[in-house]
Amino acid sequence: MTRRTAPRAVLLATGELLAWWAALALLWLVLITSVDTLERIVGASCAALGAILARLGRRAVTWR
Repeated sequence: MTRRTAPRAVLLATGELLAWWAALALLWLVLITSVDTLERIVGASCAALGAILARLGRRAVTWR
C-alpha cells in the first residue's frame, strides 16, 4: 500500500464495515420480537462485533 492508495483502502474498509453492520443490525431487528432501548444497544453492539469478524474472515480467505 502506497501513500496514495492508503486513503482509498481506509475508505473501502470503512464502507465494508458499515455495510456488514447495517445488514447484521437489520437482521437482529427482524428476528427480535420487542424493540426496546436495551435491545437496540445489544443489537448494535453484536452487529459491530459481527461486522469486524466478517471483515477479518473475508480478509483471511482472500488475503487482500
